[in-house]
This record gives sequence, C-alpha cells and structure tokens, in this order.
Amino acid sequence: MQFSPSIFKAYDVRGVVPSTLNEGVAEALGLAFGAMARAEGETTVAVGRDGRLSGPALSAALVRGLQSSGVDVVDIGLATTPMLYFAASTLCSSGIQLTGSHNPKDYNGFKMVLAGRAIYGDEIQALRQAMEAGGAAAEKPGTVRNLNVLAPYRDRIVKDVKLARPLKIVVDSGNGIAGASAPGIFRALGCEVIELFSDVDGNFPNHHPDPSKPENLRDLIAAIREHGADLGLAFDGDGDRLGIITRGGNNIYPDRQMMLFARDVLSRVPGGTILFDVKCTQRLAPAIREAGGVPLMYKTGHSLIKAKMKEVGSPLGGEMSGHIFFKERWYGFDDGTYAGARLLEILSRHDDPSAVLDGLPTSFSTPELNVKCAEGEPHVLVQRLVAGAKFPPPAQVSTIDGVRVDWPDGFGLVRASNTTPVLVLRFEGHTPEALHRIEGEMLALLRSVKPDAQIAEAAH
Repeated sequence: MQFSPSIFKAYDVRGVVPSTLNEGVAEALGLAFGAMARAEGETTVAVGRDGRLSGPALSAALVRGLQSSGVDVVDIGLATTPMLYFAASTLCSSGIQLTGSHNPKDYNGFKMVLAGRAIYGDEIQALRQAMEAGGAAAEKPGTVRNLNVLAPYRDRIVKDVKLARPLKIVVDSGNGIAGASAPGIFRALGCEVIELFSDVDGNFPNHHPDPSKPENLRDLIAAIREHGADLGLAFDGDGDRLGIITRGGNNIYPDRQMMLFARDVLSRVPGGTILFDVKCTQRLAPAIREAGGVPLMYKTGHSLIKAKMKEVGSPLGGEMSGHIFFKERWYGFDDGTYAGARLLEILSRHDDPSAVLDGLPTSFSTPELNVKCAEGEPHVLVQRLVAGAKFPPPAQVSTIDGVRVDWPDGFGLVRASNTTPVLVLRFEGHTPEALHRIEGEMLALLRSVKPDAQIAEAAH
C-alpha cells in the first residue's frame, strides 16, 4: 500500500481527514504497530481518542488493525492524551492516542508509546515501511475491552497533590477533550472552578484550542476579571499543554512556569538535572542553578525531551511550547492537567498567587517566528548557518538544535522545525535595545544563507 509521505512526522503520524489520513491508514497503522509491539514482547495496547469529529471511525479502524495483529486492546474511549499515557503507564506499557492536538479541525493523527517509550524519528519511518509492506494478520486476533480510566487518573492526582487552601480559578478547555476531565479534577482538589467551553466539540465553535496563541486567551482573561479569580488555566485540544494567565491578564509562558516548578521539585530532589528546550528563556538556567539544580538545554520535541529525561534521570523537563514533564511524583509524561494541579499546589501556599507568577524573572522577547521554506530546505539551511555562525566572545554558540547564540544580555535562535517546512526563530533581550541588536545580528546571519527570507509569526 502507498501512503502520503507527508503524514509521517518527526514525533507522530498526522494528516488531513480524509485526503491524507483515513480509515485505511488507521487500520494499516494498527496492524504495523501491533506487530512492532509483539516483536518487543508486548501483548496489550491501550487506545484513546480526543474530541475530533473523525475520531470514532478512525479509532474503530485502528482497533481493528491492532486486533488483527494479535495484540489485545484496552480501549479507553474519549480521553486526553495524558490519560492515554496514564493507561500506558499503569495498565500496560504501549498505547496510541488518536488526536489532532492543536491543529485545525480537519486534522487527526496518532501519538504512540511503544514498550514505555514515545516513538519518534527512525521508529516512525520503520512504522511507515511496515505499513507499506502490509503485514499479515495473526492466526488468533486480539481481544478488546472498554475501560474508563478517568476515575483512577483523577484519584491518582488527588492523592498526590495537596492544596494549602482553596483557589478560585477559571478553566478554558476551548471545547477540547480536557473539558470532560480537568474541571472536575480541579474541583476534587478543592478549587472553585469557573468553566469556559468545557463541552467537547470537534468544530471548536468558540476559539481554537491552542493556548500558545494570545488571541485564544481573550475569553479567559475577561472571565478572570469578571469573576475576580486567582488565575486562569487554558488547555490545548488534547490536554497535554497548559497556558497560565494571572489576575492582571498576564500570560506566564511555559519557560517561566518552569522556574517555579524547578524550585519546587529541587527542594525535594537537590542537585537534580532539569531539562528544557532551546526555545526557552535565558533566565531559566540561572534560576535552576540558584535553586540547586543542574540546567540542561536540549533539542525541541516532546518525544526527544522524554527520552533524554530517562537517559539522565531528570525529575523535571519542559518545553516552550507548553509540554511540562514531571517525573518526580508522576510518570515522566507531559500532562497539562497534572502540571496545572502542581502549579495550584505551589501557589496555594501564597496569599497572592498572581504576584508570585508576575514576580518570576522575565525579559523582552519576540513570539515564535517562522520563515517558510521549500520541503527539505530548512535542515540544509541550518547546516549552512552552523558553518557560518562565527560570533566573537562573549557570545556562546550552541548547535544542539539549529543555531542558538547567547550573549550576556539575551539570545537568538534559528532552528529547523521537525514537523513543517519552516525555520523557527526566537529572540530575547534583557532590554528592548538588546533585543533589537540581537534580532539584527541573527537576521543578518539568516539572510547570509537565505536572502529572500520572509519572517512571520508562527501559525501553529
């Protein structure tokens, strides 16, 4: 069988329904993944789906494929991606979540865990080859059982997280799947919860479920003011990322959230290695050191961060995109609801939670910027940028993921996206003047290899 090469991304399989992703793709993926799982001694695969309109049909096809491979299926039905990860951490060690994450409503896709690890890169390509080869069905098909994991998932969080006092919060789920679980979990922790757009609706009638975009947070900011809430939480479409808004309407980006989480985790794991990606603020590493930890900057990508955390035994990791990974007290996977609960636990010890958040170190920075490129061009350009990145001291150049140049007063980053044919840019300065200078230096470097570069805000 032939499948559109465009659906096989760096960290998942994802495409437009039905043009590049349909029931035939889902069933073939189930058969191939099930064979890979059996080859590793796995007997059971958990399956979940978000609230996308295409979810039920694609999920049924996926389950058929898995069954025909000979593995047993635990179908957890409608669930956040973290709830699928929870199932693949407690009931079995492999799982597939059917989700389009924060992509437009006609997208869907598959996030996969195989024998306890998120698969990415070469393993996604191996899956593609197995799908194209078209494996044979097993002599004995696997069984299917339906199981709702919300109660054990909620109980595990409520047992772990203790608030010093109740907080009043607004929760905006953007009609994504988190609306079916997150508000109830926060109530179980003792919070007063004002809900926005909790009805799961794959048409996303109110705003797109992507908290990394300021325009998707306007309703949340207004509701915090209207109700006099302590703070607001926003979720993406599949519930693995978290946005945080203070009482004053300030967006606390994930790299600043990480400062607060690192202090807390390091109070119990002194000397721990805290992981973060190359897009994060320059202020984060000193904050980790001050809290007694070891900062480790690494490549962008939730699967890459998870794998590196395992390798170095890290208790906490995070990405600028909003994926936060707690290994301390949790399972090491990215979970917006659990990160929100840990945040509330920390803030409940303070009289003014918003003041704590607003007081975190900050800088002047651009949003994530993109430069559109031809397919395959970004990685070629980055190789040329790496070769040409000659900056005199005190500048420090990192080439772990693209080119990141750190000066004493800020940084600039140009890297290749692993999911779309764009260059990703981000600039930060301790002062507006430093930001302007750094942006100028990095854009000059970029235009030395791509003179026609057109810079725009990331569309996600």
